[in-house]
Amino acid sequence: MKSLIIPVLCVLALQQLSCNGPGNSTTSTPLKISDQGVNIAYTDTGKSDTALLFVHGWGINKSYWKNQVDHFSKNYRVVAIDLPGFGESGKNRSTWTTESYGRDIDSVISQLHLKKVILIGHSMAGDIVLQAAGNSAVIGFVGVDNFKNVAYTPTAKDKKDEAEAMVQMKKHFKSYASEYFNQALFYTTTADSIKKRILNDIVHDDSLTATAAIFGGDDFNEMQKLKEVKKKLNLINSDYTPTDTAALVKEHIPYQLYFVHATGHFPMVEKPGEFNAALEKIIAKL
Repeated sequence: MKSLIIPVLCVLALQQLSCNGPGNSTTSTPLKISDQGVNIAYTDTGKSDTALLFVHGWGINKSYWKNQVDHFSKNYRVVAIDLPGFGESGKNRSTWTTESYGRDIDSVISQLHLKKVILIGHSMAGDIVLQAAGNSAVIGFVGVDNFKNVAYTPTAKDKKDEAEAMVQMKKHFKSYASEYFNQALFYTTTADSIKKRILNDIVHDDSLTATAAIFGGDDFNEMQKLKEVKKKLNLINSDYTPTDTAALVKEHIPYQLYFVHATGHFPMVEKPGEFNAALEKIIAKL
């Protein structure tokens, strides 16, 4: 379960709402990469022993990292992927769990022969890069507007609400997903052009795949995994919703948090300059 997304979706379901635009590659690459027969689309720019691997969140695609690709490829090797089920990647898969997505990241690292990898994951991809953070090539990972409530444990009611949310999503994908983004993920300062772009990409996603990617069927425990990987949790979060740092302190999870102020859920496109500056500071310390 993707803890960042599920709770708000459940609220929308209880309200009984009735309710992909793949990005262009910044460079062409001849090498095809895949995981168990599922094609993984990607861009690969810049040259360095250190590779930055960007992983987008639910419903969008690798084009949302364009500003970061342009900026960081001057000094690093930069790879941005389309997660299977989104953008230009394949959809020929029956399971959409955090584990399967983590395996995709391992496949990208292995098949592109990446060394000294820093993983950057937005939204639900925070769990995905955390799943892959134990890879021996990974020297650090960065969450983007995620890990805000790592102490969250679903109750019986939460699980019931989740089931209802899944029903509503399957029945009314376009209106339900659009309402969710408008209600929960945009801020008052989010530009209309950004809202339009995101909503257009969302409603053009494959509804069955997108729904399955949220309700993947696994019970991923962020806190437990953070303790297992034994790597610092680096965060670049918006502050339109709070980050529960007290839980991290209580559980002795090392972390570093940077805020991009007055943005919604997409700080890398809403304020790319501030976002890139924060990421530069994290990379320098890694």
